[in-house]
This record gives sequence, C-alpha cells and structure tokens, in this order.
Amino acid sequence: MKYAKILSVSLVAAALLMSGCDDKPTATSGPRPKDGPKEAAHPHGKGPNGGVVFDLGKYHAEFTVDHPKKECYILVIDGEDKDAKPLPIAVKDLVVVTKETKTKEGKVVPSMTIKMAAQDEKGGKASKFTGTDPTLINVADFEGSVTAVIDGKPSQGSFKEE
Repeated sequence: MKYAKILSVSLVAAALLMSGCDDKPTATSGPRPKDGPKEAAHPHGKGPNGGVVFDLGKYHAEFTVDHPKKECYILVIDGEDKDAKPLPIAVKDLVVVTKETKTKEGKVVPSMTIKMAAQDEKGGKASKFTGTDPTLINVADFEGSVTAVIDGKPSQGSFKEE
C-alpha cells in the first residue's frame, strides 16, 4: 500500500512537471521575459523565513525545515523574497516528496513522502502547511517536489536547498 501511494504521488508529479509560475508579474517580481526557460528567466530569492522559494503552480511558496522539531513547512506567499507575505489559497492534498541526500558528514538521508496539514485554515483557505518525519532531524540540503490541488486544479512545484 505504501508503495502504491508513493507511485501515485510520483506519477502525479511527473504529469504536472510542466506547471510553474505564470507569466504575470507579482508585486515584487516585475514582468518576466517571454523567451528562455522559466527557471533561467525567473530566479527566486530567500523567503520570509530564510527558506528556498519556488513556483507552486501559478503561486510562489517557501520550503523550510525545523530540524530539532523534525518538521518541514510550506508557506504560500504573495511574492518571491524575504518581504513576501503569507497568501491564503484553497489547497488540498499537499504532499512533499524529497530526494535522497547526504549530510555534510556523509550520512545518507533517505527520500521522504510527507503529507502536509494546514496550520492556519480559515474559510477553506490556508497559507501555512506543516509535516513531520523523523528523518528531518538530519541537517542536509533537501531537494524535491510538492504536489497539491489548488483551486480545484492539480499543481506541482520543485525546490532545491543550497
């Protein structure tokens, strides 16, 4: 059963790989060039909590980890830098899937699939989501994908800490 869930999340992530930021400017981004790949034309800064900002469908989100609490967070934001504010949206079934990585000391940190729960839901909308996994105690640069249903539509994004 566990493998079936992982496989289904992976298939959804693969099917949604082409989604990302739309070409509309945000309050902090300005217009994006129409030519070239989105990643090259649309860099992101650090988020309001110091985490990595990434595109989640047509929205921006920040991924952060609290290692002692063994928790990770996704914060949907109205911009793409440290001055961005939380942006409540209608989100269901938000899942983070990380790739295998290593700590600075070389300890292998296995991949994780973490179902996220809304922390500030009001009126069917939320901006902050939290998930736990014992493996998050390891300090490492995490990379992975996030899948969700946003405003009734499947959405996907990828992040990479550095």
